[in-house]
Amino acid sequence: MAATLPDLETVTLRRGASNGAELRIELNRPDRMNAWDKQLGIDLRAAVELAAGDDSVRAVTITGAGRAFSSGADLRAGFDPTATGEPDVGSALRERYHPIITGVRRMPKPVLAAVNGPAVGIGCSLALACDIVLAADSAYFLLAFVNIGLVPDGGSSVFVPARVGAGRAAEMALLGERVPAATGRAWGLVDRLVSDDSFAAEVDAFAERLATGPTRAYAGAKALLNERMYSGLDEQLELEAAQQQEMAGSTDFREGVMAFLERRPARFTGE
Repeated sequence: MAATLPDLETVTLRRGASNGAELRIELNRPDRMNAWDKQLGIDLRAAVELAAGDDSVRAVTITGAGRAFSSGADLRAGFDPTATGEPDVGSALRERYHPIITGVRRMPKPVLAAVNGPAVGIGCSLALACDIVLAADSAYFLLAFVNIGLVPDGGSSVFVPARVGAGRAAEMALLGERVPAATGRAWGLVDRLVSDDSFAAEVDAFAERLATGPTRAYAGAKALLNERMYSGLDEQLELEAAQQQEMAGSTDFREGVMAFLERRPARFTGE
């Protein structure tokens, strides 16, 4: 019997296809374009762990409320560029973000990313951690880290090159430019591209297909792909966290955040 779903502050859970065999996880901070703050990290980790541990769940869909999948880290909630000392981003990554990403990759059931709008920063990482990425025409993908003096994290330094190759991964990581969903489909970031009008119906149909498919075969295929493509994921996540902590102490990071909050171009010095 399916367990009762908990009420979470920033994530909405509901059962979908085939009598609840699909668990729909919806990031629910639409007024902030589903930006990640501490509470969303806590809630999303709880949701992913619930999905992995509930035997009645045969497939999982992750999406966003409103007009965004996720706009990345909430800089207005988590960083004060005028404060002394550096923020402890390494601990946040290790304690909240990494268990979400590894939980998505290693749960023995398929996870569908239903990318309804912008997937930015850690939001992009989350989408690409999923097994299949279905995106609306109006969606886009963006490794925005470099725009505030940071490096990719959340596993994106693994997932992006695995999908698009080294050159395009470097372009995304170093230039910090939007990749429209149609371009993402051509590159391999997106597996299924659908119109905005048909998005909801297409997500429901795809979730139904996964929730009624051969669950054990899906789990086995996912384990094989993990071993081949992502066997070094834990080590890379730790490297990302260490690099990100170093970047968090830089002058460029403080300037990047200040420029973002003040809505002006950043003036980076390389320090």
